[in-house]
Amino acid sequence: MNFLLRISLSTVVALSSIATLVAQEEPDGGLDTTAFNRDVRPQDDLFEHVNGTWLKNTPIPSDKTDYGSFTKLADLSESRLKTIVEELSAGTYEKGSDEQKVGDFFKAFMNVERINELGPAPIEEELAKIDALETKEDLYRHFGTLDQMGISSPFGAYVSQDAKVSTQYIVHLVQNGTTLPNRDYYLVRHEEKNIAARAAFLDYADKLMQLAGTDGNAEEILAFETRLADASWSNIKLRDAEKRYNKYKTAELSTLAPGVDFDAMFKAAGVTPGEEVIVNTPSYFEKLDEILKQTSLDTLKAYTKFHLIDRFAPLLSDEFVVAHFNLYRKQLGGVDEQRPRWKRAISAISGGRGFGALGEVVGKIYVQRHFKPEAKEKMDRLVKNLLKAFGTSIDGLTWMSDETKAKAKIKLSKIRTKIGYPTKWRDYSALTVEPDDLVGNMLRSSKVEHDRSVSKLGKPIDREEWGMTPQTVNAYYSPTKNEIVFPAAILQAPFFSADTAAPLNYGGIGAVIGHEISHAFDDQGSRYDGDGNLNNWWTDEDREAFEKLTTQLVKQYDGYEPLPGKFVKGDFTLGENIADLSGLEISHRAMSFELEGKDPIEVAGWNQDQLFFVGWSRVWARKYRDAEMMKRLLTDPHSPSAYRANGPVTNIDAFYKAFNLKPGDRLYKEEDERIKIW
Repeated sequence: MNFLLRISLSTVVALSSIATLVAQEEPDGGLDTTAFNRDVRPQDDLFEHVNGTWLKNTPIPSDKTDYGSFTKLADLSESRLKTIVEELSAGTYEKGSDEQKVGDFFKAFMNVERINELGPAPIEEELAKIDALETKEDLYRHFGTLDQMGISSPFGAYVSQDAKVSTQYIVHLVQNGTTLPNRDYYLVRHEEKNIAARAAFLDYADKLMQLAGTDGNAEEILAFETRLADASWSNIKLRDAEKRYNKYKTAELSTLAPGVDFDAMFKAAGVTPGEEVIVNTPSYFEKLDEILKQTSLDTLKAYTKFHLIDRFAPLLSDEFVVAHFNLYRKQLGGVDEQRPRWKRAISAISGGRGFGALGEVVGKIYVQRHFKPEAKEKMDRLVKNLLKAFGTSIDGLTWMSDETKAKAKIKLSKIRTKIGYPTKWRDYSALTVEPDDLVGNMLRSSKVEHDRSVSKLGKPIDREEWGMTPQTVNAYYSPTKNEIVFPAAILQAPFFSADTAAPLNYGGIGAVIGHEISHAFDDQGSRYDGDGNLNNWWTDEDREAFEKLTTQLVKQYDGYEPLPGKFVKGDFTLGENIADLSGLEISHRAMSFELEGKDPIEVAGWNQDQLFFVGWSRVWARKYRDAEMMKRLLTDPHSPSAYRANGPVTNIDAFYKAFNLKPGDRLYKEEDERIKIW
């Protein structure tokens, strides 16, 4: 189990996967044309036209898997956080204060001499506890104890809203426990990439066991994880909200896996789940029961020790850190150079898409220093225009009945918006941080976050809680809360700037807002009503018409080939592709509301409609290493950036008018072939 799996498929649909450049000052009007490739026409490749010179002249930094507009802002956010954290680490603060915790966490992470001196000592006690387990029943119970440390086991658990009773929290159980990024790495046996990944896994597992001074057979661990992968649902199947919703009486969980004592594990994890739980992947648990019966206790203990060491390897001595890097970043990401230690320290404190040990502590200071109130005011106006535009779009749909349109308008009216930062900050008073105990700090942080999660059970839904920190360069939609959220760090150029021409802002942050609103009406978000309940509010005929359109979009994206012989999975990326298409269409409509009756805008010879699509394309400037691209095609529900820029515009009439597209242009589609959903 792992109650630290707080962000679930059913909870959050995010704008982008974030890797972690420094943002440049925008020229007059906010348009930097030095990135353009004038040798390529926008009618043939908008992405290359707007970003081609930048793509050609900009190498991916040696410590990154990919590089682009998102990573520029992520690096800017990271450098600002570095200043904050270094200031706190240089000061003297009262023990137990938030400032002391941040400063001492950073000191502990940066004290390489102390960490190397300790070697595996910080985890030896926990390894000994696993070695001492005498039966499988003891081990299964111990999974609950390890859960509080954030250590992976063959199944995960998290606390989130009940998708059909969205006013209540409930425990969700889901498949878990594999190391490689996706089940295909285990099961697609003859592909060179997967063979290399499995070989690297074996080297890594052997190395960890050796460094920790414990025993375990890497081949047996890999074989066990392969069986877990084979039992697991695919990412495509996991997208289906209805299939994931399987409510069981807690007392009847033994019917799924008779050999597993769930009650004992819940008790060891400090969880009182209530009368019912939701099992996201029931067939996995049925197969898991047999897999556990057929696997020896020694192999299960070796597997558990491996995951414990793997969890803390980045926090141990240099040999562990190098081994961890060699698998996760070098082999699976194609990176040759480790990130500087200070960056890894910032990630541990601040977090990425989720939360680090003290994410909202540094987030609060970040907002005070780097988020201007006027940005929130301008965003409020943009959101208002986008919601209005989506409403008029619903009114004009030709494929949807008036009955379903009325319900769609009700859902739209109930969308909540959060901009910048939380109104209520997280409390870290329960966390103890020491300046010379890095692993202990992380263990205690995991326990605090575990307790924060499970304490929600039986309480009202916390509507003020955020699923990302303010310093995160991203945005998301939550279907069970029916809310759109825009952290402060994304509200900067090239997405948004007070000094940028309005069409560029609408093509940037406007389309981001539209993207998140559209997630409420994508193939899965549309299954939830305005109150966040999984509830069919469509007529059968309307759902059939909608799915006919989405099937066309799947086919379009299935045809994109980012690497030779490797294609985008249109069904896996469908939700994000719907949101890109609909968000861009709606944002252009909203821009017309904003600029109606005003003098036409022109910057550097570009009219306002052209600027809008340039603004859209430039936010997707990004390069990937091949290994990273391969991984994302299997694990990332977003299409690669070039297709996010070019894919939607082929369906939008305004793009054809802006650039006078004609038959024969590479991005041209006949009018009756253009896909219009929302």
